[in-house]
Amino acid sequence: MSEYTPAAGTDGAWLAVGGIHLLNGTTPPRATEPVALVAVPAQHPDGVANTVVVNWADLGACRARAAGSRASSETTADLTGAELFPHAVACKDLAALVPDSASALVPLAYVTGSPESGYHVYTQVRFLAEDACFVRVTTEPVGPGPVEALGWLAPALAEHARHALFLNNHQRYYRKCFPGQELEYKYTLDPAPDIWTLTVELNRRIHAGELTGFIPEYRDEFQAWDYENHLFEVTGPEPEVGYVSFIPTTDGKQLMKRKWYAEDTFSRREQHTYGLDLEPDKYGHYIRTELGVEIRPLPPFRRVRYDVNFESVRTGHVYGIFFDHCSLYGAQDVVLSQCELEYLRTRSPLEPDEAAALAEFEVLATWLEGYLTEHGLPAERSFYSKRTFLKDAVARRPELARLADPC
Repeated sequence: MSEYTPAAGTDGAWLAVGGIHLLNGTTPPRATEPVALVAVPAQHPDGVANTVVVNWADLGACRARAAGSRASSETTADLTGAELFPHAVACKDLAALVPDSASALVPLAYVTGSPESGYHVYTQVRFLAEDACFVRVTTEPVGPGPVEALGWLAPALAEHARHALFLNNHQRYYRKCFPGQELEYKYTLDPAPDIWTLTVELNRRIHAGELTGFIPEYRDEFQAWDYENHLFEVTGPEPEVGYVSFIPTTDGKQLMKRKWYAEDTFSRREQHTYGLDLEPDKYGHYIRTELGVEIRPLPPFRRVRYDVNFESVRTGHVYGIFFDHCSLYGAQDVVLSQCELEYLRTRSPLEPDEAAALAEFEVLATWLEGYLTEHGLPAERSFYSKRTFLKDAVARRPELARLADPC
């Protein structure tokens, strides 16, 4: 078997495999904690990354060895990546390297570096039969020396424990680089295209690696939405100008979405409030009494939307490209179809980099504009909002005002 072995003097990459207690803290680490190291080809771009997704089947032949003070250099196993974790359980030969933890073995970390410089460590946040997702917890390389001496393990586990609330809770490992703000470009598509076909092809291209440096958001890459939206323009007082909208949710309650902006712009203050128990004929009363603002009701509309979410492997910033089709209830010939590019969230326990997010946003916009142009669609950046669309529709056809919710 021709297993992967890092060349001497170069950075290597390893999967560290050990007991789940090392991540969840249910049992304190032992002084001589057994760990297995699987040498693998680098799964990240040159330099330091943030997010690493390892697909077991992509690893090919690899050699695993027991590591730590109790391990013998002769304790090794030749393995195949696709057979490492059948049904998310360590295979027999891998478990034999770490017998003390065999019943609860998981991929603990993805480790990269060298004896001279030390190691960056990406601890595991999701683990499934096919793959696992790792996020970097080290700001600087740690534990120089032979990787099998595990000098990097204690500092990495300490960082994981420090961020356990963030890292150990399913789908809670996100933060906002721009708290309370929505950042997006909008592309108005006229005439309205087939948004399903456009979305599916775009998702395929991202999977194929056409968007260099970005990968599909782990286990949350494609979303489908279809909902009604009842929107009220906030006309005063001046600091509160923007809109309030209500979206019925599947539990019979309402999501209230509020945005503050005088003119359509790239960045807007945004707030979501879930779980409101309101009847549609009470929307206007709620806004006036609870929010204390002046409003103008606009016609309600149906929004069908398909989202493709993807993340930067270098920064952990997550972005979305959405294709939507909006039509008025009671006037389905009044349509707005758009493509939106939006910053969504950041998957990293480390301090997010705002400048990097803005730079990535421009790269993504350029790529998306090429995609739209290739399909014969308008590729002009704008900030044209749903509020402005509804106001324009009523201005062109005043009779549409009668469709608005009473307030």
